[in-house]
Amino acid sequence: MDTRLLRSFVVLAEERHFARAAARLHIAQPALSQQLARLEQQAGARLLDRSTRRVDLTEAGRLLRDRALGILATLDRTTADLGLLAAGQAGRVRVGFVGTATYDVLPRAAQRIRSELPDIELDLRGELLGPTLLDAVRDGDLDLAVARPGPSVPDDLLVRPLRDESLVAVLPVAHPRAADARVSLRDLAGMPLITHPAGRRSVMQPLALDACRGAGFEPEIVEVGETGTLVVFVAAGLGFGLVPASVRALRLDGVSYVPLTGTPVTVPLVLAHRTEAPPAVGRVAAVISEIVA
Repeated sequence: MDTRLLRSFVVLAEERHFARAAARLHIAQPALSQQLARLEQQAGARLLDRSTRRVDLTEAGRLLRDRALGILATLDRTTADLGLLAAGQAGRVRVGFVGTATYDVLPRAAQRIRSELPDIELDLRGELLGPTLLDAVRDGDLDLAVARPGPSVPDDLLVRPLRDESLVAVLPVAHPRAADARVSLRDLAGMPLITHPAGRRSVMQPLALDACRGAGFEPEIVEVGETGTLVVFVAAGLGFGLVPASVRALRLDGVSYVPLTGTPVTVPLVLAHRTEAPPAVGRVAAVISEIVA
């Protein structure tokens, strides 16, 4: 059925008066009568009873009125939702966060996006490793990644820098340097280094090892899968860690975050998505960039 005819019929069913309905629709009364005749032809049934001075709905008219209200409401909602999708204000966006950004960026991003873009459905995943995140975006399992890039980035991804972060030492509170304003890495020689896995799984281990070697020692390595576990191991006195400064947002009894002396060792944080992404992905990416900036 013609949706324009359905809308006219719903108005006529509400007014029960041709002249008033025609005035609401901004058309002439004969034109409304013609529309009703076409709709009755399409429906194959008489919809109005005009045998009295008041226009009444027939049984078929009552059924069509009730169904038409639902049909038109669904159509209006669909049209509005399509407009939101095209404007990047609706849709489902899956965002993965590297472990350190899980504590710093993720909570603020979730709060801001749900406030400013309430029609976007967010799927947030935290405590992931950088190379794994980029692979997930490339393979279509994620739409956006807040990650630390490794030596190679998939060619079909757009990567924008967010910030460079200095590394800080994570020490057990019982360590003699835990309360210092700054600590030299040389003072940590002899302690195990608790760090993320080696290879393509994380960029943090080679960075931390290079920093220790630059300070003149080769640490014993204890590997953990997540940043939260790393900090817990330090709190248990099992060693020290080197983490981006944003991990200080993860407050845990038993640990102290202490900046390093000398030239800062930094690690980049980037935002990555596929070259062809839906508008909603671009809107979420813009909000995350603003938050980090």
